[in-house]
Amino acid sequence: MGRPRHAVVPAALLAAGLLLTGCGTQQEPLRVSEPNAPRPTESAEPAGAAARGSLGGPGTACPLPVSFGLAADWKPKAVRVGDDELSAALGRQGPATMVCEIDAKPAGNIGYLRVWTADGSAARPALEGFVKAEENASEVVYKETRAGALSAVEVTYTVHNELMDESKEERAFAVSTPKGTVIVHLGGLDTEEHREMLPAYELARSSLKAL
Repeated sequence: MGRPRHAVVPAALLAAGLLLTGCGTQQEPLRVSEPNAPRPTESAEPAGAAARGSLGGPGTACPLPVSFGLAADWKPKAVRVGDDELSAALGRQGPATMVCEIDAKPAGNIGYLRVWTADGSAARPALEGFVKAEENASEVVYKETRAGALSAVEVTYTVHNELMDESKEERAFAVSTPKGTVIVHLGGLDTEEHREMLPAYELARSSLKAL
């Protein structure tokens, strides 16, 4: 795991669990926000994790418009966003609503792979709206990519965590399907956790199929 864990998980992360109930070739960036801001430390992309199941199809924990490989020990659950203000604040971001949360803690990391859907939106504007709604986001870079056999848009950015007084890396990709746009987002407690969880994210992206 690297360094010892001394950080305390922010209370907002614990509250989310109470309020959201379970039911190819790299191209040049298309747009960069804050071009004069320092870029995050670059690191080699890790090899994808081996799949230990799949998510999204019939009979899985989260019925989705897509399916993708699930990394070993990651635990998924469906999410239903409530109508109250606080629940909506945690479960809606820009045009997207959270529909599935995949917990990395059983695999030894602190963080989640979350799936969001947006109705009636193309992938690029939906993803842009998702990121614009993220407080304290900066160093935003979009690129065209592939998710399995589908065209996709991916974004990398940093978010300043005021509770921990540090910035951390985040990323997401979006694909369009006949049932709307799907956004798969990877955060993490901090940048180290985020990078350790990248193989599970890359597995989801490389194995994604439309249903």
